Amino acid sequence: MTPRAFEWGARTFVMGIVNVTPDSFSGDGLLRGESLSDAAVRQAREMVEAGAQILDIGGESTRPGGAPVGLEEELARVVPAIAAVRAELDVPISVDTYKAEVARQALAAGATMVNDVWGLRMDPAMADVIAASGAYVVLMHNRSRPRDAVQESRLGGRYVGVAYDDLIADVSRELLESVALARRAGIADERIILDPGIGFGKTVEQNLELVARFDAFRALGFPLLAGPSRKSFIGFTLDLPPDQRSEGTAAVVALCIDRGADIVRVHDVALISRVARMTDALVRRTSRLPTPPG
Repeated sequence: MTPRAFEWGARTFVMGIVNVTPDSFSGDGLLRGESLSDAAVRQAREMVEAGAQILDIGGESTRPGGAPVGLEEELARVVPAIAAVRAELDVPISVDTYKAEVARQALAAGATMVNDVWGLRMDPAMADVIAASGAYVVLMHNRSRPRDAVQESRLGGRYVGVAYDDLIADVSRELLESVALARRAGIADERIILDPGIGFGKTVEQNLELVARFDAFRALGFPLLAGPSRKSFIGFTLDLPPDQRSEGTAAVVALCIDRGADIVRVHDVALISRVARMTDALVRRTSRLPTPPG
């Protein structure tokens, strides 16, 4: 399937999170007794009806301290779910994976976007798979290391002791290193979306700074994705567990849209769709996407 074009800058796109996992940090994983494909289609349909324009389907939790999932297990979770959703719904589907083989099979099953939380750095074959397909790619910044993750029973995991020389400059530089990997493989600039990686290898204070200065990433010249949904920096700021972070997420989403986010990746689609529509009415007067450099 040829990826449909996005009109960047005219509106905020809401990406609904479909976790085909048993251990999502937010408690919304689908492996709870219902047929996996049926559950994915049900949740996907509900999200589209609530206002999602993109669905992001993933089979491995990326929460701080989360256990990795083997290739065959991830394939068994993700590929049938994507095929089932594609058969029922005409909506762009993103696959949330950093494994090239998962991406390849997911794209063949109907996905048109790859959301790589490691920005093409984890699997050397990923860039070529995406280039060959013509899919969109989300390149996310990530300095997550298990040794930096700490767990608390009520609030979940967070990162501590992560050092940056200059947070915004360092994140920007490393995002452009991922862009260079994409370009070398032949991925066109118009297929690249950047995600500064809220919640990934950043302390609570660093995440707050990332949101406050989100507009700095517009200078990189690519559409931006913000993924703050129910993240631990919201929980630790408000002293609330994941299932009580909707209002905090809404506040962060509104600020990110005001500062230039083109896509917001969220669990609470109905709520955030309203937040996005209202924020768009206030801030989106003209397209603000700069021309990509080089």
